[in-house]
Amino acid sequence: MCLGIPGRIIEVKDGMAVVDVAGARKTASMALLEGAVKDDYVIVHAGFAIERIDAEKAEETLRLISEASGVQVNEIH
Repeated sequence: MCLGIPGRIIEVKDGMAVVDVAGARKTASMALLEGAVKDDYVIVHAGFAIERIDAEKAEETLRLISEASGVQVNEIH
């Protein structure tokens, strides 16, 4: 089973984004998602931003992941 994780785009450059994923910065390809910009929230899966989501849904998803895993997940900054 694979899981897409929500994060906030910090920077987009040359088709790649730096994404804050629960406090950790990850690099994600933007090849599968057109038009996303800095401060948009996206789902990151296998190194790709695959869907744009709103901040409320991103926070709720992180909360659910935290509850299900028993591991504290930091809020998106």
